[in-house]
Amino acid sequence: MTFTHVVTNAILNAAEQKQITLWEQGAPNALGTEDKDKPRITVWLPDKNNAVDMAVVVCPGGGYGGLALDHEGKQIAEWFNSFGVTAAILEYRHRGKGYGHPNPMLDVQRAIRTVRFNAKDWGIDPSKIGVMGFSAGGHLASTAGTHFHFDNVKESSDEIDKINCRPDFMILCYPVILFDTKFTHRGSQKNLIGADAPKELVDYYSNEKQVTEKTPPTFIFFTNEDTAVPAENGIEFYLALRKYKIPAELHIYQKGAHGQGLAKNQRGNETWSELCKAWLVNNGFLKK
Repeated sequence: MTFTHVVTNAILNAAEQKQITLWEQGAPNALGTEDKDKPRITVWLPDKNNAVDMAVVVCPGGGYGGLALDHEGKQIAEWFNSFGVTAAILEYRHRGKGYGHPNPMLDVQRAIRTVRFNAKDWGIDPSKIGVMGFSAGGHLASTAGTHFHFDNVKESSDEIDKINCRPDFMILCYPVILFDTKFTHRGSQKNLIGADAPKELVDYYSNEKQVTEKTPPTFIFFTNEDTAVPAENGIEFYLALRKYKIPAELHIYQKGAHGQGLAKNQRGNETWSELCKAWLVNNGFLKK
């Protein structure tokens, strides 16, 4: 299978962006054939003179009921492109489109596989493909990093399905992590698994409980003033990573509300992006 087999006709800018439908023949559990039933990625390829061999699948937030595709999608892709990194913005299925568990997880796994499948054509090292997420998108990104061994693709004739979906690193920005606690973002939990989900499913998506020695290195940032998704979500995940000696870094800024994206023009916490770049360098994913 070549790259052209998985690209849709919707190419926004052939030199910079490529929109790819994740399943050409229809997504698993699809409720129809409308646009909302077709999860996709928009791949932002950097200038070839500036490109490095790293890629990131970006999961915008939206409480599993929508997608913040500008400040947690487009702006993030532009930022990555500015230092040569390929970014793939994931438009995953969510409750606003009529979907809950397990479909967002299937979509992010497929997105990682698709980027890895095309790594050679895009000049990417297949061992330098990470996942990034904001808010509920951070929950989805952390799901990708903790549930890859729960892969439900048993046998498939699809070449992409056969590819490893474990991300090589995670970048989690004010992520939802905890389910069924006083620090839980209840809207995200309800939209993903319903208001009366069984304990087994709640635990399954309480991602601090799913960390193992195989969980990838992780960068996390929060603000102390975030009341929508309190910093305890990141603290508990960080402690779980420490338990298994997973390389990790946690930053909690004093100021700033929820949903900041790059936190432009916000004194102090706008530095998180530079700290993230330094972390990527320190962990060997990005060259100085």
